[in-house]
Amino acid sequence: MDLHHRTVRQDVRELGALLGDVLAEQSSTEAFEAVEELRTAAIDYRDGTLPTREPLRTALGSLDSDLEGAAARAFTAYFELINIAEERERVRAIRRDEQEGRIEDGQTETVASLIDRDADAETVQRVLDDVLIEPTFTAHPTEARRKTIKAKLRTITQLIEALDERRLTDAERRTSWDRLEAEVTSLWQTPQVRDRAPDPEDEARNVQWYLENTLFDVVGDVYADLEETLAESYPEVDVPKLFEFRSWAGSDRDGNPAVTVDVTSETLDRQRSVVLSKYRDELKRLSGILSQDAAWITPGERFEASLVADRERFPEIANTTQERYPHEFYRQKLKLMRERLERVDDVRPGGYGDADELVDDLEAIAESLRLNDAESIANAYVDPLIRKVETFGFALASLDLRDHQKNHTQTVGELLERQGVEYRDLDEDGRIETLTEAIMQDADVVDLADPGDVSDTTARVCERFEALHRWQREYGADAIDTYCISMTEEPSHVLEVLFLADQAGVVSLPGYSGLDVVPLLETERALDGARRIMGTLFENEAYAAALACRGDTQEIMLGYSDSNKENGFLAANWSLYRNQRRLADITDEFGVRMRLFHGRGGSISRGGGPMHEAMLALPIDTVTGEIKFTEQGEAIAEKYGNPRIAERNLERMLDAQMRARHQAIDGPVKETPDAWTEAMGRMAPAARTAYTDLLETDGFIPYFETATPITVIEDLNLGSRPASRSGERTVEDLRAIPWVFSWTQARCIVPGWYGLATGIDAYLDDGGSMETLRTMYERWPFFRTTLDNAAQAMAKTDMEIAEEYANLAPADLRERFFPRIRAEHERAVELVLEITERDDPLRRPWFRESLDRRNPYVDPLNYLQTRLLARDERTPSEERTLRLTVKGIAAGMKSTG
Repeated sequence: MDLHHRTVRQDVRELGALLGDVLAEQSSTEAFEAVEELRTAAIDYRDGTLPTREPLRTALGSLDSDLEGAAARAFTAYFELINIAEERERVRAIRRDEQEGRIEDGQTETVASLIDRDADAETVQRVLDDVLIEPTFTAHPTEARRKTIKAKLRTITQLIEALDERRLTDAERRTSWDRLEAEVTSLWQTPQVRDRAPDPEDEARNVQWYLENTLFDVVGDVYADLEETLAESYPEVDVPKLFEFRSWAGSDRDGNPAVTVDVTSETLDRQRSVVLSKYRDELKRLSGILSQDAAWITPGERFEASLVADRERFPEIANTTQERYPHEFYRQKLKLMRERLERVDDVRPGGYGDADELVDDLEAIAESLRLNDAESIANAYVDPLIRKVETFGFALASLDLRDHQKNHTQTVGELLERQGVEYRDLDEDGRIETLTEAIMQDADVVDLADPGDVSDTTARVCERFEALHRWQREYGADAIDTYCISMTEEPSHVLEVLFLADQAGVVSLPGYSGLDVVPLLETERALDGARRIMGTLFENEAYAAALACRGDTQEIMLGYSDSNKENGFLAANWSLYRNQRRLADITDEFGVRMRLFHGRGGSISRGGGPMHEAMLALPIDTVTGEIKFTEQGEAIAEKYGNPRIAERNLERMLDAQMRARHQAIDGPVKETPDAWTEAMGRMAPAARTAYTDLLETDGFIPYFETATPITVIEDLNLGSRPASRSGERTVEDLRAIPWVFSWTQARCIVPGWYGLATGIDAYLDDGGSMETLRTMYERWPFFRTTLDNAAQAMAKTDMEIAEEYANLAPADLRERFFPRIRAEHERAVELVLEITERDDPLRRPWFRESLDRRNPYVDPLNYLQTRLLARDERTPSEERTLRLTVKGIAAGMKSTG
């Protein structure tokens, strides 16, 4: 059966032609011809027809300011449309594979792997009970696309889907194309660049959109598919809650003073309103289904008791409902349930106290339906809603608070100083002792509500902890129950947060703690000191008591971005791998269950890459079943913007985590061969030295400033958080996102591979074996994933274009740095090809096809960007065009860093 009427080539060709028509109509024939000349010159060079890029340079040199702007807009819009075409192709592949029964890493394969490994029902139940997957959406980097642009692109996506999947009449097809032309015209006429930076509320709404419009609808299907697949071989196994979505948007205060208590309050309130509205809509839809006549059914004791309780709760409404639905018990019940949802945030009594009460009511309905031989209705309509309520609760997504440790230290120091305790003068042992005694005593030590004459930082921190107590009381502890501490390097940094939570009433030891305190280990010192930090905490009286209240589960966050920026790609990956194992040893030693929180960025250079492979590459002794990871920027749109793709991503995450957890349970952990760890032990330090030597070479910062568009990126309205921590120009001060974004724009993704070649060569020069490296690639998921991710960054790098950016730097700096960078890249490509024994660094053919499709269209934007950057002075029109080239290259490279 042919499921589709179109191909990706057809989509690309016809959308490109449509954009060309709009360009000619909306701008001018001259603009259309100029863009065509640029496009043709770029394509002809890429396919070998032209020996040089001189025709492209000549064509760009002939453009005036208006035509430069038109070209930038045209290529940027082209990439927006091509991204739609490629997303559609991904959906085609998913549908074809499902139809043919050969979908990889899906739930059928998951269950088959359990059967192949002789897993009995008890083991499968244990695996499922252990698994909890927590994607955590962050506000940064904010997508380069405006929300208005995204809305238009969604409409175009839906029209292409209809043309591809529906059997249309000629008239319907013409209507669809007329609408497509109208949408592309509107896209062309809409400004691509924001006039203002998004505020934290915008960022929170952006995250909320994916939760509300995609994930809410697909999560029930993921559970239903798993239950159906398990039922064939493991009918006695119950599927518990497996997913929980969390967010930093609207609550991550680290480095962003715009995230205030009011912003977090508004985010909590808006998310609750959204999810309650979704449930009311679901119950109304269910009312249209459950129209059974009481004469034909036996409700069952549980359902009858539930209905009687609601009638007593709302007698007047119950009477009206009985008059409207005299013989339809389910509809009566659903109407009363909607009333309870209406009153959750109401002064009137009778509302649901929490999501569990709503689940109880839905389970009563499902049980009653099954008593009356209507299991198909329960399976199709009620069970998926139960899964939604279990997953999203009354919060939609639970919020994590986060701030930098120095702000807590300053706050505690000021507050205790007012009580006669010179906290800031104490050494680490003294601070730990003071905080422990303060936490364990019954009486409050400080007054957070009235801290007195303190600094602005201390006032803000006090206000936040006071609000945390209020938020948990109003929205439930689960709505905001995690506090992450950036740059944790000492045990006292964790105890300071516990102390403040205790003073706010969020913690009351030894009996209660409403907060997971999460150290973020992101520097080399913190990672190397993990045993010192965590061991001290686990032995501490106060912290051990708090941990016991949280089920003896310790969440620890690992920072991929800053670790990579500090140490380079290979050394950072090896350090994170080793330290994950070290943390597993520490938590096992103290009888604590570990939940690792992987602070992965969207790009390879910040810990990104395919999630399924990343989960399977984790050290098996760290796989406790629970896993948490950040989702950022364009990665959110790419993974969760389309319902079919979102569902597929959730399925693959579940497949990876179930396989890994079963492997951890099933047998002894296989030790990594000494030869492999020794190879990494030789490669990683050499790679780190090469990377840090580059950054520490005199003149590197001026080179970075002139050979990348960092100065433009810092002024873009991408997000609400400043690009640097203090405004100083140092690599240490610059945030990882603009650091990677700048190199990506310049087509020289130094953070994704620099040092790799030097590290591998150091191992080989020291007597290492290429055959050992090949075996490592074949048999060790960590090494294979690391090398494949580096290969992606290398493939996106184009040294010929990177040289155009290098030429913007002063000649002495260019000669000092660019040959060094180019040599490292060339050698890295050679080594990856030799290790993988492939002709292409990329393992996935579709990735190469995508790059080959995009490169000729990114090239003109890169050359236009370098021309504009080279100008000492730019007109306002040229500034807009320059900023638009950044947007266009980001769309073409599918990354803002």
